[in-house]
Amino acid sequence: MIRWGKWAAASLAAVSMSMAVPTWPADAAAAAEPITVLLDDVAMTFDGAVPEIRNDYTFVPFRPLADALGIGIEWDAKARAVTATAQSGSTTKVVVLTVGSDYADVDGSKVKLGAAPYISHDRTLIPLSFFSTQFGATVGWDKETRTVTIVSLAREMHLRGFYAISSFAERDRISGLNSVAFGWARVDANGELTTTGKDFYWPQAAGEITPESIVRDAAAQGTDPYLMVYAADGNGELTRMLSDDTLRSRSIDSIVRLAQEKGFAGIMLDYEGLGLRLDPIGQRKLLNDYVRQLANELKLLGIRLTIAVPPPNSSYKGYDYPTLAGMVEDLTVMAYEYHPQGTPDHTPQPNDKVHEAIRELLAAGVPREKLLLGVDLWSETPQSIDDKLGLAKRYGLKGAAIWRIGLYSYDGQEMAEAIQRSVVKQSGVQ
Repeated sequence: MIRWGKWAAASLAAVSMSMAVPTWPADAAAAAEPITVLLDDVAMTFDGAVPEIRNDYTFVPFRPLADALGIGIEWDAKARAVTATAQSGSTTKVVVLTVGSDYADVDGSKVKLGAAPYISHDRTLIPLSFFSTQFGATVGWDKETRTVTIVSLAREMHLRGFYAISSFAERDRISGLNSVAFGWARVDANGELTTTGKDFYWPQAAGEITPESIVRDAAAQGTDPYLMVYAADGNGELTRMLSDDTLRSRSIDSIVRLAQEKGFAGIMLDYEGLGLRLDPIGQRKLLNDYVRQLANELKLLGIRLTIAVPPPNSSYKGYDYPTLAGMVEDLTVMAYEYHPQGTPDHTPQPNDKVHEAIRELLAAGVPREKLLLGVDLWSETPQSIDDKLGLAKRYGLKGAAIWRIGLYSYDGQEMAEAIQRSVVKQSGVQ
């Protein structure tokens, strides 16, 4: 949900909207030039009507922006009015705009608009300034490039963190998450679950603080603890395990037993590398069968199951996304590692690739309410993180999954503050 802050202040701003948001005069030569709208630094596309300038005001199609900002809208054809509803916790804000009227009804009070909404190409266009004065989005205008920039407010969503390498010092971040996946186990080439590997292993206790106490504390403060189980197919070891009944059952039995012993609320599978060299259709079936078997066993015990997968626009084609989504609680798309080898560290992942991955997953039939966007803090910067989180908000995804907790303070407090400005832990839901 969007956090609106004090609506009274927003309403007061509406009275002097020309001060809050500049008006942008157009000249005849520029009138036909397109206007670009960047929402959280990623360009928006419009079907039919497009942004335009009229009578010194910039107008934008209402529905696409409202949808992207998490605002519900309804159209009354008879009254030629659009009702916008914004929910914030238990509080609702209702705004009614009528085509041709330069007054809006805001929670029952009349508020003067800078210009009246109108219809073009069967779409209602409203003055852009209204998004700032009534819905709190930060709006800017670059006259030279004819670009509108919009920064959305922070929105509540499910936040998951990965607790793995060097995350101990950042364990206090757990309370700000809805769930956390502890990367302390992996399946080896023999189908054995191991917690003593070189990369994914059960950490040593630090005095009175043990891995088990961290898991218990996470659950006690309302953060669901998941056991993340990693496996890779670099040398065909994952395929070998998935293809062998004995190895498959051995890994599943070990995972279930460890989850029960250590008090995990769920399991997150991170099985990587499928479909790179081998038949992707066969690989998808192997993984589907494995996930189905594990899900059935966990369901009897009340333990949840989720899975992390590479993006559909990667080189790994062994993942049947809609089928997997139907068997698990949610699906985390690891929409990163798009850069070629040799790219400098901390180079933000390309927004167009992340955007493409989300659209492909939704088009394939993955429900948005089951999709978490994976974000790699090693790639992103405090200046780029809101681009990725903005895409999760734009498409109304379940949430975001942060790889990894141990990187929150790499940029000091800047990264944590940048995340907090964009998304916050979903309240009232674990």
